[in-house]
Amino acid sequence: TTATVLTQSIVNEGMKNVTAGANPVGIRRGIEEATKTAVDSLHAMAHEVKTQEDIAQIASVSSASEETGKLIAEAMEKVGHDGVITIEESRGVDTSLDVVEGMQFDRGYLSQYMVTDNDKMEADLDNPYILITDKKISNIQDILPLLQSIVEQGKPLLIIADDISGEALPTLVLNKMRGTFNVVAVKAPGFG
Repeated sequence: TTATVLTQSIVNEGMKNVTAGANPVGIRRGIEEATKTAVDSLHAMAHEVKTQEDIAQIASVSSASEETGKLIAEAMEKVGHDGVITIEESRGVDTSLDVVEGMQFDRGYLSQYMVTDNDKMEADLDNPYILITDKKISNIQDILPLLQSIVEQGKPLLIIADDISGEALPTLVLNKMRGTFNVVAVKAPGFG
């Protein structure tokens, strides 16, 4: 929010100066030079956060809670620098840390018929083959050789694609319902 307020102030003051007759190119150059100076100053003042205690201290200040800060530091230690941490509101009064290994999608399966646990409405696959493509799958013939090979192996299949539509999705669902093979299809993250 501080960056947004600062940016809005710079824009407002720049517009006032342009309206008063100042050269817009000169103002832009001045803003760029000031930005470079500010960034250089921040780099000079910055120090690397190295220890779990440093992370806990920063997280405690940011969350206004020492307990939450310690949990965040513990989570960062467990997931590493490239891991993802999601903070959710608890339904109870306890604060807890749950580490989930694997990958989480912002969307679920493309058909409710792909669930493996009807009570939880979850699709859980054990050691599946995974097909990842940036293409849209609309014709089942495009992946038929792969499907035949998977049926022979008897292993489940997870399909992550830009989209699965046309005859492909109903064909996959029908084969799953018949027990031909276990398949779950999801839209790839980042696609509309």
